[in-house]
Amino acid sequence: MNAIPQLSHFGIFVRDIDAMTRFYTQVFGLKMTDQGVGGTFKFQLHFLSGSPAQHHQLVLASGRPADAPSTVMQLSFKVQAIDDLRRIQADALAAGATRMRGMNHGNALSIYFEDIEGNTIEVYLDTPWYVPQPHGDPLDLSKSDAEIWAETEAACRKDPAFEPAKDWAASFDTRPSKF
Repeated sequence: MNAIPQLSHFGIFVRDIDAMTRFYTQVFGLKMTDQGVGGTFKFQLHFLSGSPAQHHQLVLASGRPADAPSTVMQLSFKVQAIDDLRRIQADALAAGATRMRGMNHGNALSIYFEDIEGNTIEVYLDTPWYVPQPHGDPLDLSKSDAEIWAETEAACRKDPAFEPAKDWAASFDTRPSKF
């Protein structure tokens, strides 16, 4: 069997590379690991990472025209706790994010917003449950963690295809592709 490539990092074209670098370093705590103009890719590049194990997780590249709309469906960042969602929600809004909304996917709790150049960002944490996607209920982060977890589990258990996430993962290799 051939090795399956693992998604590692992504890059986006931006209008204002310095403003976007400030946004991602302030909101997500990423660090700029390198910067410069590419030798064959003649754009200013900022390499950002939140992990010492990865030189870059996000590359910002100058060159997006001022009138060009975003073509990003979403950039997703994983966190470990509901309080992380609350903190990033507040930090993103303070840094100029717009269109903030919470979504409970059953298998994940997410917030979505647009960064300062209109790219859709998702910040999420996994739950211990699986339900088929797409699935989305409103997520109200003003509720307590206990309330959110209880509501999520109850909604998941109502789905006939519900199963613990560990069981879904255990059967991953034997599952046929639906495409």
